[in-house]
Amino acid sequence: MSKHILMIVTSHDQINATRKTGLWFEEFAEPYRVFQEQGYQVTVASPKGGVAPIDPNSLPETPDETLMAVIQATTRLETLQPADYDAVFLPGGHGTMFDLPDDRVGRVIGLFADAGKVIGAVCHGPAGLVGARLANGTPIVQGYRLTSFTNEEEAAAHLVDEMPFLLQTRLVELGASFEGAPMWQDHVVVDRRLVTGQNPQSSLRTAQAVVGLLERIPDQESMR
Repeated sequence: MSKHILMIVTSHDQINATRKTGLWFEEFAEPYRVFQEQGYQVTVASPKGGVAPIDPNSLPETPDETLMAVIQATTRLETLQPADYDAVFLPGGHGTMFDLPDDRVGRVIGLFADAGKVIGAVCHGPAGLVGARLANGTPIVQGYRLTSFTNEEEAAAHLVDEMPFLLQTRLVELGASFEGAPMWQDHVVVDRRLVTGQNPQSSLRTAQAVVGLLERIPDQESMR
């Protein structure tokens, strides 16, 4: 049985009145290709559905037209049922800092966590974890080793003052054990069924780690 992956991307398109943002293209494209090559079914959703904005600074000179078409037609997240999926993956981009902490996103991620399903996130994608709680109210990251875009990297991007919060700091406040690497290094942390990557450079290995976990889960656990 082919596994089914839900990818949740941002709908938020600007940091301020003069600076555009959105999804960081590489953090979507690399994992999407990995999942497709594995033969998985992939559904791409966003809080608002429809066109997901792409950070203009992340677009390659010749974007993959197939992937661009997928991004132009995302499914509205609240119309989907987490029970239909084997894993969820959250690409980053600064847009995620504004809309993925939303309670509606948190409820979806919480259901994946309660069901013991694989959860993956890269760079700013873990912003989607900060509002997620287990059924008993515990933050899903509490007691987990993980990583994300670091405070140091945010400072290097000169966006500390533009963010609604610092992701590394918030995850630690929620009880996570944060493991950061030097800036811009490929760094992935796997703890049980949570996979996190630090930055765009970590996109490929984060997705590969998700696949590695899924391939070790008995089929009956993934049956819907």
